[in-house]
Amino acid sequence: QVRLVESGGGLVQAGGSLRLSCAASRSIVSSYVTGWYRQAPGKQRELVAAYSRGAGTEYADSVKGRFTISRDNAKNTVYLQMNSLKPEDTAVYYCAADRFSLLRIGSIDYWGQGTQVTVSL
Repeated sequence: QVRLVESGGGLVQAGGSLRLSCAASRSIVSSYVTGWYRQAPGKQRELVAAYSRGAGTEYADSVKGRFTISRDNAKNTVYLQMNSLKPEDTAVYYCAADRFSLLRIGSIDYWGQGTQVTVSL
């Protein structure tokens, strides 16, 4: 079993920045597909950023150029740097990890507990 623990959420003004961290309980960051989902009130959970199986990165169109996913294999940690935040980025952000893909939300192996990000005007 793997435990994912997110941190770094909070309240920030529009235009500001936050960095989310996701620490894994064992070494999976380099071997699993990892990434970040978010869920806003009344909306479906959506994939924000992820590492693909080929170690490339993918981003939702709404965050391209503003968010950056990165990882530190030695620390078993994945990060999400969020810049130029907008009120519509307000959501609970979840770290996710799967052996194969993050595209099938119903079959993802591991989820974090979520961290709230609130962007005010």
